Amino acid sequence: MKEIVLGSTGIVSPQNAFGALPIQRDDFETACNILRRAYDGGMTFFDTARAYSDSEEKMGLALSDVRKNIHIATKTMAKNPEDMKKQLETSLTNLKTDYVDIYQFHCADQVYRPGDGTGMYETVEEFKKQGMIRHIGITAHKIGVAEDAVKSGLYETLQFPFSYLSGQREIDLVKLCKEHNVGFIAMKGLAGGLITNSKAAYTFMTQYDNVLPIWGVQHMHELEEWLTFMKDSPEFDDEMKAFIEKDKLSFGDEFCRGCGYCMPCPQGIIINNCARMIQMIRRSPSKNWLNEYWQDAFKKIDNCTNCGACKKKCPYGLDIPVLLKKNQEDYNNILSGKTKV
Repeated sequence: MKEIVLGSTGIVSPQNAFGALPIQRDDFETACNILRRAYDGGMTFFDTARAYSDSEEKMGLALSDVRKNIHIATKTMAKNPEDMKKQLETSLTNLKTDYVDIYQFHCADQVYRPGDGTGMYETVEEFKKQGMIRHIGITAHKIGVAEDAVKSGLYETLQFPFSYLSGQREIDLVKLCKEHNVGFIAMKGLAGGLITNSKAAYTFMTQYDNVLPIWGVQHMHELEEWLTFMKDSPEFDDEMKAFIEKDKLSFGDEFCRGCGYCMPCPQGIIINNCARMIQMIRRSPSKNWLNEYWQDAFKKIDNCTNCGACKKKCPYGLDIPVLLKKNQEDYNNILSGKTKV
């Protein structure tokens, strides 16, 4: 398997890393078994966050005895230096370590800079001087923020959604990171569950020698699928390219990735699932999508007031009310039998 050097950090990792958001939904024993299996299977880069409930604790319990062999990235959503210091101290305690390799501003809506009046960047610089963190990173969902962060020269890594459904601007962002020697950590490599072919998702990443994908893992069978690529790495060949191009065409340009940054809705609409439900039904057929709970959820779309709040918050600039109405119509047609899945 190809190894990635993560920009100016010098961190070297197999191009196959572990995203620890989903293990917060596992019990401690299950999560620890999954994390340990990931390490034993060859993964050395693990990404978590203070916001992921007990994810850090599980990582600390499972991997503290092999700390010197792995790289840990975590994140803070703090909005002031005092809270950030408390969060980092909590993260270090949970992870059973005295430093994290990469400390990231989580889902940033601005690019923190020295002298901007917030004190946030100066605080992480102090963390670095004290040895509590080794590298400064940032995560974003808004591409304008991501581009500004890379160009600022202040961040050693950027974490951003990237998959074979990404557009040209996202691809250009990857290239921009390479030009500025910023490590690119790819989240949502399965586009929030819309991509169901792990081999295609993985091979797409291999064409970029500066991209480190972190795969969100909740179940052991999911992990085993990613681990098969450690020793038998498939190629991004013509067959894979053709499959991906065909799959991309099936989505078109306007589709919901399910990130949830449009939420909450003032009318209680579950936007991040209802706006992409038909694609989920077609890709992951399940009677559960058609149960009473989701039928009631779709009825709430009738209460949409077109207030525009969701459109303003969507990092992809989607016309969410239009998507909701279209999915509601398609959903009702499936329920009535007019449309076959």
